[in-house]
Amino acid sequence: MPSTLMTARNLTKVYDTGEVKVHALRGVDLDIKQGELIVLLGPSGSGKSTLLNILGGLDSPTSGEVLFQGKSLTGSSSAALTRYRRQHVGFIFQFYNLVPSLTARENVSLVTEIADDPIPADEALAMVGMSERIDHFPAELSGGEQQRVAVARAIAKRPHLLLCDEPTGALDSATGVRVLEALEHVNRTLGSTTLIITHNVGIGEMADRVIRFSDGRIASTENMGRRRKPSEISW
Repeated sequence: MPSTLMTARNLTKVYDTGEVKVHALRGVDLDIKQGELIVLLGPSGSGKSTLLNILGGLDSPTSGEVLFQGKSLTGSSSAALTRYRRQHVGFIFQFYNLVPSLTARENVSLVTEIADDPIPADEALAMVGMSERIDHFPAELSGGEQQRVAVARAIAKRPHLLLCDEPTGALDSATGVRVLEALEHVNRTLGSTTLIITHNVGIGEMADRVIRFSDGRIASTENMGRRRKPSEISW
C-alpha cells in the first residue's frame, strides 16, 4: 500500500472580516497517499481553495493540524514554510503567472535555479509536449501552451505534492485535455501526488479519488477504481 504523504486533522479556518466571521473550513479530516491523483469538487466558497492553500503552506489553519511525511507543519515559522514550499510543493493556478519578458525555457529556469534536484528546463518542457516552443515568449503562445509551461515550471523541482487550482478553468475542452494529459503524465512518471480543484465533474473520471466539498466540510469521498484517460472523460 502507498505510504501516507499528508494528513489533515480537524482543520478549521475562520476569516474575520470585522463585522462577519467566514468559516471556510469546518473540521476537515483527510489522509493523502503518496502518488494519488485526487479531484476536489464543490461550489465556489465550499473550502476547496482554502484547503489547498493550507496544504501548500500558503496559509495556516485557525485550528487543527497538518502533517507532511509525518512531521507537523502547524505552527511552523514563515521561513520553514518557505523551505517546505520550495522543496516539496508545485503550484498551478487558473492564470498562468508567466513572466512576459522571459521565454518558456527561462520561465521554467526560474525554478530550476533554486531547486535542490531540478529537472532541466528543456526536459520538463518536453514532458508536457512543449519542446518545439521553448524559445517562445508567453505572448507567442496559446492559453493552453502557456498553461503547459506553467505545469513544466511547477514540476521542474520534482515536487512531492502538486496542487492545481482550476488549471483548465480558462481553457476550451480540447485544450484542457492537453493540460490534463500533462498533469496525468507527471503524476504517473514522477509520482507527484496531485490534487486538482475543478468545477468540471467529468475531470473526476481521471482521478483515484473524488472528494466533494460543501459548506467547509467534506461531503463525500468516492474511490474511482480504474482511472480514465483525459481524452476519455466526459466534458
